[in-house]
Amino acid sequence: MFAAINSLGTFGIDAYAIQVEANINQSLPGFDVVGLPDTSVKESRDRVRAAMDNCGYEFPLGKVTVNLAPADIRKEGPMYDLPIFMALLCASRQIEGVPEGCAFIGELSLTGEVRSVRGVLAMAIMARDLGYTSLYIPKANAAEASVVNGLDIYAVEKVEEIVAHITGRASLTPVRPEDFPAEEQGVHCPDFADVRGQVAPKRALEVAAAGGHNVLLIGPPGSGKSMLAKRLPSILPDMTFEESIQVTKIHSIAGILPPNVQLIRRRPFRAPHHNASPAALAGGGHIPGPGEVSLAHNGVLFLDELPEFNNSALEILRQPLEDHEITISRTTGRVTYPCDFQMIAAMNPCRCGYFGHPTKQCTCSKGAVAKYLGKISGPLLDRMDIHAEVPPVDYEELSRSAPSESSAEIRKRVNAARKIQQERFEGKGVRCNARITPALLHEVCPTTDEASRLLQMAFDRLHLSGRAYDRIMKVARTVADLDGSDVIDSAHISEAIQFRTLDRNYWNN
Repeated sequence: MFAAINSLGTFGIDAYAIQVEANINQSLPGFDVVGLPDTSVKESRDRVRAAMDNCGYEFPLGKVTVNLAPADIRKEGPMYDLPIFMALLCASRQIEGVPEGCAFIGELSLTGEVRSVRGVLAMAIMARDLGYTSLYIPKANAAEASVVNGLDIYAVEKVEEIVAHITGRASLTPVRPEDFPAEEQGVHCPDFADVRGQVAPKRALEVAAAGGHNVLLIGPPGSGKSMLAKRLPSILPDMTFEESIQVTKIHSIAGILPPNVQLIRRRPFRAPHHNASPAALAGGGHIPGPGEVSLAHNGVLFLDELPEFNNSALEILRQPLEDHEITISRTTGRVTYPCDFQMIAAMNPCRCGYFGHPTKQCTCSKGAVAKYLGKISGPLLDRMDIHAEVPPVDYEELSRSAPSESSAEIRKRVNAARKIQQERFEGKGVRCNARITPALLHEVCPTTDEASRLLQMAFDRLHLSGRAYDRIMKVARTVADLDGSDVIDSAHISEAIQFRTLDRNYWNN
């Protein structure tokens, strides 16, 4: 007796079709799962057997063989429990079969409850693209799958609900997007209104948010570097629907999607500890999973205490910062994850933290300062579009009772600048100024004669690299957008150049 059931699996952020084939022979009892299953898939045998017993179904007598096709791709995770269960019911003729175009995903408990699995959004999108008409998933994954139009999504809690629906004894209602409340924008974010002083760093973060630029904050302990960085999410621009889908897929595959969240609509803000390994940042594992750089896709990766990170972990960021994707190779295959993120880094100027402080004496030797700053390589520093010094705040600024400009006011300007960029780059494959390609740079960054002369003077005197030149032009384009100007003038170039001075103030001191 034979039966085949449609299911799906994931590899990277993409899904693919899987056919679960069950065959029952009248021979010595046994239960084998083939098709390159990992340990969790092999354990499906015990979960499925117990679920059938506890739900009142008879486990087939004889030799049971389950094949997960295609057999040349390694399968992982418990998501095949439900399709294996349904295949055995069909093969043993306990139900007549399932309607054509159905697919099943889900982990089973020993009592037949259907538990949540990872990557449901990606699999639901693939099910629609494959032409399936209905998809049965765990109820805990209903919110993320509900955004996929074009097929019926049935969210279930127990396998009995599926059997009753298929046999006509009861009916299930497909889930709809309106069944789940939308995630609110900008909630639970610290506000820039709480920040006293620090006008220049706040301006740097505004420019960074408007253009998607990388930022390095440097200053003594207690000056507010981390406080400023943690308020950046409150002024980040709204995500588009496509960006939300990408972020939700990655977080679903990583297993960190919050319960009952339909789509992630706020840009991610990831802040790994400085003891994070290269694999934690880049991603990895036997079957590679996404790392912090991918979990920060379309959002922010914040690295506090930058020199305390392992050198190999920092250097692994160079390629993702440039290419906005990362490829992880293992014996099981190659996986490419997107990682188009803004990097915000914060650091002290030396080990004691007071090198260059106006009032406190630095206790580090000149060699110790150079060694500490030397942990940040030139190529990594060159990839930081904006360098912002965060000076200590004096008493008068701290004691001011008048509130600072709120995040909502800053965010209006950021969204206005991003709207200009969306119209400018429509159909060009660029989403913000920080991602302007070399071929587009001169087309979208027209300058006045005075601005060109100023940039040439800075290039010669400061010995800027070609990458630094490109990044100054991109930052100047963002400053001009915030100013509502189509042409980059000398004031915009001047401000962009000011954001590239820390490497000379500290690293070449």
